[in-house]
Amino acid sequence: MLQEIGLWAGFILTLMVFSYLLGDNFLYRLAVYVFVGLSAGYVAIVTYTSVLLPWLQETVFSGNLGQIVIGFIPLVLGALLLLKGAGRLGWLAGVTLALLIGVGSAIALVGAVSGTLIPLTLEPTRTGLTLPNFLMSVIAIVCSLFYFMYLAKPTPSGIPRRSLPVAVMALVGEAVIVVTFGTLYAAAILSSLTVFSERIVFMLSRFGGG
Repeated sequence: MLQEIGLWAGFILTLMVFSYLLGDNFLYRLAVYVFVGLSAGYVAIVTYTSVLLPWLQETVFSGNLGQIVIGFIPLVLGALLLLKGAGRLGWLAGVTLALLIGVGSAIALVGAVSGTLIPLTLEPTRTGLTLPNFLMSVIAIVCSLFYFMYLAKPTPSGIPRRSLPVAVMALVGEAVIVVTFGTLYAAAILSSLTVFSERIVFMLSRFGGG
């Protein structure tokens, strides 16, 4: 019985999403709200049962003073985020945000250097790259970095301009970034089409008697 209810609910929600082909409407928005609400609720439950509750049990409720202090640190930082819209106290939320951004950036940087750049530099053949591909990868990385570097010199007109080598490398880096984002977008479209086709096949097999 529950399986049949779930099947019909999925079928109806799928039709509600497909109704967007006729334009933005209430049914489509309702399906999106249901999806977002269920996703948020699921993430909240998983976070509480798998992360927050075990953390509290092992730290705050452990009875060990050192563990209790360690357990309260993230709780205090999380509480500071609630002060974001508290007017004069809003700057306290910036402490937590700065810590999150700093730690996240450091972890991403260390991971990229130790997991990608160093292996590519020291042992390109072990990573499956031939010498031409390795050189192309290095050039693409360097040019992409130059795209985000504003190495400009002042001109008599007062408008700073990049030198020709820097401008050329930045242009190549921009092309690399565009191709990369295009590839990622194409992969996302292919994934969406795969999910769409599987959903159509599922609906036809269930309701078409196939």
